[in-house]
Amino acid sequence: MPEVLFTLRWPDETEETCYSPSSVIHDYLTANTTYPLADFNALARDALQAASRRVEQVYGSPCSRAMAQLRHIENRVEQFSGREDASVTCLRFRK
Repeated sequence: MPEVLFTLRWPDETEETCYSPSSVIHDYLTANTTYPLADFNALARDALQAASRRVEQVYGSPCSRAMAQLRHIENRVEQFSGREDASVTCLRFRK
């Protein structure tokens, strides 16, 4: 199960590298694509939950690191929730 790092650009122009324990993240996010904040949050949640389930299928327990990454993303999204024009860009993927 290949780990994937993905880089995001937040509405404040900061960039952050995030973690997925599975390449399933590619089914949800696309490099060089900008998402409205709420859409990004839903996609990231679905992607990291799916990745965690894949880990659970193989190793018998969910991926705590994926769930920690999801909590972090959701906390960042909350910081920008009052901005109507807020968006997040998925810049790139790395292995």
